[in-house]
Parts: sequence; C-alpha cells; structure tokens
Amino acid sequence: MLALVHTSPAHVPVFDALRDAHHPGLELRHFVDEELLSRARADGPDAVADDVRAVLRRAVSGGARAVLCTCSTLGGVAEAAAAGAGVPVLRVDRPAAAAAVAAGPRVVVLATVRSTLAPTVALVEEEARRAGRPVEVRTRLVAGAWDRFEAGDTEGCARLVAATADAVAGADAIVLAQASMAPAERLTRTVVPVLSSPRPGLAAGAAAAARGRSGPVLPPRGPAPGAPARRAGGPARGPRPPAGE
Repeated sequence: MLALVHTSPAHVPVFDALRDAHHPGLELRHFVDEELLSRARADGPDAVADDVRAVLRRAVSGGARAVLCTCSTLGGVAEAAAAGAGVPVLRVDRPAAAAAVAAGPRVVVLATVRSTLAPTVALVEEEARRAGRPVEVRTRLVAGAWDRFEAGDTEGCARLVAATADAVAGADAIVLAQASMAPAERLTRTVVPVLSSPRPGLAAGAAAAARGRSGPVLPPRGPAPGAPARRAGGPARGPRPPAGE
C-alpha cells in the first residue's frame, strides 16, 4: 500500500485517477491536512515537521510500504523524516526536478504559492549536484493564480500558469512547482518542456511501495517516468488529469 500525504482534498481524485490509468491494483491511502500548508506558509516548513512525522507514523502503522508527499512546500520536511519512518518517503516533485536538470542547465520554476519557490529551487539544485550537471534556476510567482484556485476556478488558474509559461524565454525546462498546476501543462504552447509532478511522482511512489525497503528512494538519473520529451514542432502532449494543491 502507498500512503499519500496531501494538503488539499482536491488531490485525492487526481491521484486515484492516475492510479487507475497507470497502476491498476495499487492500493492508495490518503492523508489530508490542509492546516499543514497554512502553517508552513505562515511560519516556514520546519514549523510543521513534528506534525509531518506524526502523519508518517500513522501511515506506516496503517500498513504503508512507502509514503508520497504531494505538497511541494513540505516535500523536504517529509524526506528529512524518512530515516525514522522505516519505509521509503518520497516527495512528488523530485522526478520532475531530475527531468528538468537532464533537459539542460537553464531551469525556470513557476509557482502559485511563494512558500513553494525556495524548496523547489533547492530540490532542482540538489538534483543538479547529484547528476554532476550545471544549473541556473530562475523563479516566477504566477500572480493571482492561487486566488483563483482557492475560489474554485481551476481552469482560470491553469490559464494564468500556462500564459506565464509561454512567456518564459531562455529556458531549457520549465518546472510547475505544485501538483495543482499540472492542468496548465496541456494549455501551454511553448516548445520548452513543461514538467509537472503528479504522474512521474506517483510512478516513483508505486515503485517504492513495490520494493517496500527502508530508507529514502532517489530517482534514476535522467528524465523521469512520464515526463514530456522535447520534439520538433513543440513539446509532447497527452491527456492531463486535473490536479489541486
């Protein structure tokens, strides 16, 4: 069984749909706590570290063979707690970060919540060091997008994110820092690879649950499973499920 730690209930149907499409038979158990993100935004991710560890303990005691944190703001905190969890603990955005580094040294991170920017930049830089590749990371906060998402206008949020991605110049890859931004991927027109986290992140979580070994799990070097590949005439496209943060 794979446990998923969310900071929004909107993630539950998204990951269930991805499981049904790509990992039939995989048992998922969802742990949702919206307050974790609110407190992390106000006081910093470390302020909720004890609460994250408590969620991990509940997941493991409930039979989880691996845990996937779907909140990018809390991903580093969750991974840091892996040593005491007894099962692999992964952050959903790591495979996308690895794919961005493999695409080239110029990476742009887009986010709709400011608290997500620093953890995502740190993750991309960590993946670059691990791969022995140079990287230059730039960031952009998509103004107004999170307000639209919180108001229930997920399509409006996606359009703002897509427009921001299309305006990016001088990049080898664009990382959508939050799982809730994934719907924007299908709306972009840029030829630059636009990388979102839900599908490759769940694939990594499913593989970890199948192994069920103790300790953190790092992805293989190179593009992540399910990451869009660059091609002549534009980036690879396919059906993209909606997502929420």
